[in-house]
Amino acid sequence: MKYKPNWPEAKERLTALWHHRRGDRPCIAVTAPDGDKQPLPIARRDEDLWLDPGYIVQRALAAFANTYYGGEAIPSTLNMAGWVVNTYGATPRFSKETIWFDPIEVDWNQPPTFQLNWQDPYLHKVTAVHQALLQAAGKDDFLIGHGAFMPAVDMLAFIIGTPNVLLAMSDHPEWTRRAILQLTENWIALHRHFFALSRPTHDFWYGNAGWMPFWAPELYISTQADIGCMISVDMFADFVAPGLDRTGEAFNNVWYHLDGQGAFHHLPRLLALPYIKVIQFSPEAGTPANGPAHLELYRKIQAAGKIVHINVPAAHVEPLVKALDPALLMLATSCNSIAAADDLLAAAGRWTRGK
Repeated sequence: MKYKPNWPEAKERLTALWHHRRGDRPCIAVTAPDGDKQPLPIARRDEDLWLDPGYIVQRALAAFANTYYGGEAIPSTLNMAGWVVNTYGATPRFSKETIWFDPIEVDWNQPPTFQLNWQDPYLHKVTAVHQALLQAAGKDDFLIGHGAFMPAVDMLAFIIGTPNVLLAMSDHPEWTRRAILQLTENWIALHRHFFALSRPTHDFWYGNAGWMPFWAPELYISTQADIGCMISVDMFADFVAPGLDRTGEAFNNVWYHLDGQGAFHHLPRLLALPYIKVIQFSPEAGTPANGPAHLELYRKIQAAGKIVHINVPAAHVEPLVKALDPALLMLATSCNSIAAADDLLAAAGRWTRGK
């Protein structure tokens, strides 16, 4: 791999992680700055940050050239505008930080009609970005994510507004179930479409989980249900779980983003699902970062046979390596220098052997 000379070793470690085999240390993705070899491009408009192929390719190549990828860190890029591939009549708005929708009105007395529009102009824009990245990556220069397509329940919140989704779960449950299942099938079809675009030319077409790079030796998919922090266990079972089951049926292996402590009440169900292989946790704003404060959660995930994938400050790597099962642990961190990154990896081996 052009931007990662130690890819064969990293691939071997990540394969062992996927199969829960213990190595001399856990998988640790550590990045560090590697000079200013290539200047970052400047976008003309906010929308170009998300949807201009030339800008996005140049930004990715500059990031790769200026970054050291140590351990199991993977040079990868993901088009975070993926959730605009179909807007279903809602109007997307772009800023430097994010994309949001002006939601549409809903007639609850009519069946939901969220058909997938393969002629949607934004689908063509996202496809153009994806194809430009494929051309830049070639066979194996770097990894390309399939696109940040919003899972069904969260997508419905974008289209009609989160308050309306929550009210509809109570007041219009059958309409809501049908809408979520429609959007789930669309989500699956979009992933398959972009996989098919990537597969012929790109060796790592299945290797990037959403916005947090992860590689596995077989196909998997990443998903989430951020609205889960706002609903009960029963509502999760009624409205979210069927789509999760359909995702597991379609792709076999799932990387799941658990968003905040407010979703902890759904953890028992998630841990019981055999197709969920990896759980990534992001603490809520204003609470301790991933690290020793959340050891109970990590141990619970590992006890269920799932891989813990978390982004941690470098200072928190040591206590987690010493406390957790290295066969089920994937840490992502950064250091201020290449020397510090290499020292951290060497120390992780000593901490693991010292158990």
